[in-house]
Formats: sequence, C-alpha cells, structure tokens
Amino acid sequence: MRLTQWTDYTLRVLMYCAATEGREQPVTITEVAEGYGISRSHLMKIVQQLSAQGLLETTRGRGGGMRLMLPASAINIGAVVRATETDFNLVECFDPTTNQCRLSSHCRLKGVLWQAMQAYLAVLDGVTLLDLMAPAAVGGAAARALLPTVALPRSGSAMRRSTLVAGLPSKTENIE
Repeated sequence: MRLTQWTDYTLRVLMYCAATEGREQPVTITEVAEGYGISRSHLMKIVQQLSAQGLLETTRGRGGGMRLMLPASAINIGAVVRATETDFNLVECFDPTTNQCRLSSHCRLKGVLWQAMQAYLAVLDGVTLLDLMAPAAVGGAAARALLPTVALPRSGSAMRRSTLVAGLPSKTENIE
C-alpha cells in the first residue's frame, strides 16, 4: 500500500506541531510549508481538515498559528491514516461493487492481501504521534544536543552539521 500525498503531509504537519509543542509561538502554515517545501495552499486545506477533526487548534491573524488540541500520546496514527486515506482496496476484488475478477470465488491471494492490510493497519494502530517523536525532541534543548548529527561537506573553512529532530526538517549549522 502506498499512502497518498495528502496523508503524508497530514502526518508531517502533526509531527511538526508535536516537535514544537511547548514553544511560545504557535506553528504557522508558512513555517511548515517552507520547512518541508510543500505548497502553502495545499497545507491550508490539510490544516482545516485537522482542525475540523479536533486534532489542531488554529488561531487566525497576527501571532496566530496552530497547535495540537490533544496530547501527542492521544493521537493514534492508525486513526489518522484511516481518516485521510480514501481507498484501502489493494486489488479490484476488495470492492464487491466493481469486482470483475473471475477468480474471486476461489482465489487465495485475496485472503492473503486482506491479512496483510489488516496487519499493516494493526501496526499503525499501535503507534501514537508521541511514539514518532525522538526522545530528544520531547526533552528540550539539552536532550537535542544528544541527537545524532550528519556531517555535511565543508563550507569555506567550517564544517557544517545537520541535526535531526523527528517531525522537523533538519537544521544545518556551522561548526569549527
């Protein structure tokens, strides 16, 4: 199964909000759009849907933005995927209204694929948004210092380092 771009972006917005939870200023759509290189107008629609589902609190105007309405530990990834995906029919025979397969009545593949889909969803059902956050992302600046870093090519005389924080685009900084 392949997740739609809509679901991918939905999960990214939630992860970004969870990773920045506790900061004074709310997350803005522009911030997320620039951080991930995603269309701002596309994100606006996703944020509206997340707000309608009670997952995000949004505030308009100057100083506005979005925050999680629920603790990250209460947001189930399986439920989010089910709410955003529209088609769980891996093969034609999963949908009885459009099924034209002549093998359906005695095909064993259908059952195997159904079990695989249920296992896939069961894994997602066992994961919360908090589970997707690295302990350092939840633990603040001191814990972030312990995050793995990726060495990047030299820029002038300084080495650059990219810090990985779950839910946020990597940040690059110069180190001497």
